[in-house]
Amino acid sequence: MKHTISVLVEDEAGVLTRIAGLFARRGFNIESLAVGSAEQLGVSRITMVVPGDEQVIEQLIKQLYKLISVLKVQDITQQPSVERELMLIKVNANASNRAEVIEITQIFRARIVDLSEEAVTIEVVGDPGKIVAIIQMLNKFGIREIARTGKIALVRESKVNTEYLKSLEAKVTL
Repeated sequence: MKHTISVLVEDEAGVLTRIAGLFARRGFNIESLAVGSAEQLGVSRITMVVPGDEQVIEQLIKQLYKLISVLKVQDITQQPSVERELMLIKVNANASNRAEVIEITQIFRARIVDLSEEAVTIEVVGDPGKIVAIIQMLNKFGIREIARTGKIALVRESKVNTEYLKSLEAKVTL
């Protein structure tokens, strides 16, 4: 199972290297990694997606807490949270298929950020499922390049689990 881990760290040189080293020494793979300033000056938030079972993740969290600059570690996988990812995707789009590419872009509420005679660059922001879905739709045109930020996430203060609500909604419409 994939786990989303949120780590608050002191914003100082070498913190990310120490965390990456911890993962490497234990043979863990980081599937997604995003780092940026947090709400407090001098603190950064690292959001990682890591595969592993509950025991492995529990051990990993204990090991992270042993690092000097780590302030707080949370496995937010099972908590109601808001998840987003940013992707830039460059797709072949000539005169014959450009209208269809633009239509798909609009359906996914994405934005065209660059246009040429032969290609379109699209900015997509959304949950990881949306990112995968638009890639599948645009694949038939030929994808030239993709750049993705990795997942970022925050726990919902409302504690409302939107995934649970979506599943209820789907049952009602069936």
